[in-house]
Amino acid sequence: MDIDQIDNMHFDVLKEIGNIGAGNATTALSQMINSKVDMKVPIVDLLEFRDLPEVVGGAETIVVGILLTLDGDIDGMMMFMLEKNSAHHLVDMILGTKTEENREFSEMELSALNEIGNIIAGAYLSSLSALTNMRISASIPYMSIDMSGAILSVPAIEFGKIGDKALLIQSQFCEDDDEVNGYFILIPTMDSYGKIMSSLGL
Repeated sequence: MDIDQIDNMHFDVLKEIGNIGAGNATTALSQMINSKVDMKVPIVDLLEFRDLPEVVGGAETIVVGILLTLDGDIDGMMMFMLEKNSAHHLVDMILGTKTEENREFSEMELSALNEIGNIIAGAYLSSLSALTNMRISASIPYMSIDMSGAILSVPAIEFGKIGDKALLIQSQFCEDDDEVNGYFILIPTMDSYGKIMSSLGL
């Protein structure tokens, strides 16, 4: 299956996966901070790797990226990205602190971010697994804070040879007046895209 040939019906299924995953991630986040978190309707798109940095504000925007590799019935790579300011908001929600947005993260905050990324990514994966009845295993998350262009070059190099598109799910979480923009990027191999669609009867 070629991702460039995905039709509207397939894309609707991918959007549904995105919606359910984002809903599960919101529930997981609410439980972590013990407070209600609202979610705006996620924006789901299939984008070329080269266009991904623009979505998060440009290739030089500093982001927190949490990367996991996938295996089992589905092979590929998954990334959860947060703009740096959103990452600060998220950490403040969890730790009950109020910090300056532009300063560096402490060891405790980095540990909290890694855990957040792991839980949110796990929420997406479990929804994908439940929807498709497939076994999906994820590696230990690897976290990096860098310019989005640099972080996104990793999956582009790794998977550019089998396809140049990724499924992007842009989620906006809100708690009171704080908004957190999160970007979930799923990059299955072409074979895995085919398996996902087949499992859903398409």
